[in-house]
Amino acid sequence: MTSLTFVEKEAIHVPLGATMLCGFPDVGLVGVLAASHVISELNLEEVAYIDSDLLPPIVVLHKGLPRAPMRILGGKDLLVAVSEAAIPAKGIQHLMRGLIDWGKEKKVRMIIPIGGMPVQNRQDIAEPKVFGAGSSQAMIKLLEQKGTTALKEGYMVGPQALIMRYCAERDIPAIALLAQSFYNYPDPEASAAALKQFAVITGITVDVSKLFEKGEEIRLRAKDVMRRTQQELSKMKKEQEYDLPLYV
Repeated sequence: MTSLTFVEKEAIHVPLGATMLCGFPDVGLVGVLAASHVISELNLEEVAYIDSDLLPPIVVLHKGLPRAPMRILGGKDLLVAVSEAAIPAKGIQHLMRGLIDWGKEKKVRMIIPIGGMPVQNRQDIAEPKVFGAGSSQAMIKLLEQKGTTALKEGYMVGPQALIMRYCAERDIPAIALLAQSFYNYPDPEASAAALKQFAVITGITVDVSKLFEKGEEIRLRAKDVMRRTQQELSKMKKEQEYDLPLYV
């Protein structure tokens, strides 16, 4: 048996009916960098954290104080779920299922996981393109209305894949935003591209200039998390995303 508890901060109200952005370690750390940037730019407060024996026994220090690696921060009509440590492959299903159940309890309006889509010629792409996947036909239509290319066939692997699956099962509106990125190299520029499309879809705008200005600093700070994430991605068979679907 495994434990999974959402510990909410008693003094901070969790907004109901909010949009929830999810950023978890994946290729290029696109989601994590995007989520962390939104948290910093909007000065979001921690509203809850996840306590589970599925997570590694570590804490993250922020301003000298210990924090759980997997947390939810919020303000007004936005929640941001983020993990600053690589999520073990063996626990990802239970953790993502728990997160979606918690989101449904909080009546989230829409869940938007952000991630990377690795491309071999990323170094030759000046402006990464962002693709989208929807949990329903209504979400696919919304993507098309907002000018985002919707993925119609293929595979998704990792936290974004499970979020989309569980949202579809629970009838929660969800859109995955996947930016062209490096596979094993932190990619803040891809995060910026995804956040621009996030703004188009939700109307929640965040200045992304620092992701460009501090790109090299961000890469250096994130390299250890990227290395540990790669190890877990290999266990999730992330390379299967390159496969073609079995039907046309």
